[in-house]
Amino acid sequence: MMPRLGETYDIEIETTSKPPAEYNTDEYFELDLPVAPAVMIGEEILVEGSDISDEKVEAAICERLGLQPPKPGKKGILGRMLNR
Repeated sequence: MMPRLGETYDIEIETTSKPPAEYNTDEYFELDLPVAPAVMIGEEILVEGSDISDEKVEAAICERLGLQPPKPGKKGILGRMLNR
């Protein structure tokens, strides 16, 4: 998802990945970073400790850039049944 958004919008994407044990140290908590998994846009924490849909991330990026949010994609039958 992230490479696609970097190609679509004029944004810089930084991905940080560490072993789970590193997120549970006192040093990590002192950095005042969100609990993994997390998504931050600038200094704003969009979500922490859970997953987020691609659509919500893209909408937040558009809002941050002052762009119109993307139109929701057409849901397939399974998406309509599961209300996703």
